[in-house]
Amino acid sequence: MNPKIGLVVPTLGTRPRFLLECLESIRAAGQCFVLVVAPSSFDASDLLQKGLVDKVVLDPANGLAHAINAGISALPEGVRYVNWLGDDDQLTAGSLVEAGAALDNSPQAALVFGSCDYMDEFGNVIWKNRSGPWAIPLLRVGPDLIPQPGALFRRSKFEAVGGLNSKYSWAFDFDLLLKLNKTGRFIFLNKTLARFRWHPESLSVEHRKQSVREASMVRVSHLPAFLRPVSILWEEPVKVATLIAGKRVSAKAQKKAKK
Repeated sequence: MNPKIGLVVPTLGTRPRFLLECLESIRAAGQCFVLVVAPSSFDASDLLQKGLVDKVVLDPANGLAHAINAGISALPEGVRYVNWLGDDDQLTAGSLVEAGAALDNSPQAALVFGSCDYMDEFGNVIWKNRSGPWAIPLLRVGPDLIPQPGALFRRSKFEAVGGLNSKYSWAFDFDLLLKLNKTGRFIFLNKTLARFRWHPESLSVEHRKQSVREASMVRVSHLPAFLRPVSILWEEPVKVATLIAGKRVSAKAQKKAKK
């Protein structure tokens, strides 16, 4: 098998049910080389035997961005399109086939993305992120509405911008999008390509306020120098709106759990 797509799944191995569902969804999404980044204590023998994983590499233990970068670097040379997926998230059936075809047909594109469903810990859909092409210009001054799990990056572009910036703990994907936006066009597919699991243990949920603050720092860092001093005029409203949106999703998740 010489797939053109490679997916990295960083995991600590502490959520085996979520991880199994994640890997099964990747296999259902299309032909793909699946690489898991995990600590030395993680036993992947069963997953390798079942064909859900193609390779396991050791987590460098320097943060999530380092782990993802290490995984993407370890993918076979023939892999042209890449992404990573949280061990509690999922792809939709056939999504990699469609995303890969879109990049095949647009050689100058840096990435392709679609919409993403938010689901609770039991897999119930609680929110639909209906993204669109308008999310691309919004990156500069507003919230990031391009769902990373529902994207696929051209590996050469990812490597050209230096991969993920490990100085960020939560917003490294946002920083990557802003860097890639300068290297080629973004393609939007009007389809749901992924499912993000919104639950208390998710990093972006558990550390919501820190994540929103860091995203603001990233956005300001990519502004022209003359705009940075006045960016507070829109940054504060954007942060508040993003936090409110997160609270609404959490409220929906709690309401679903009580039913």
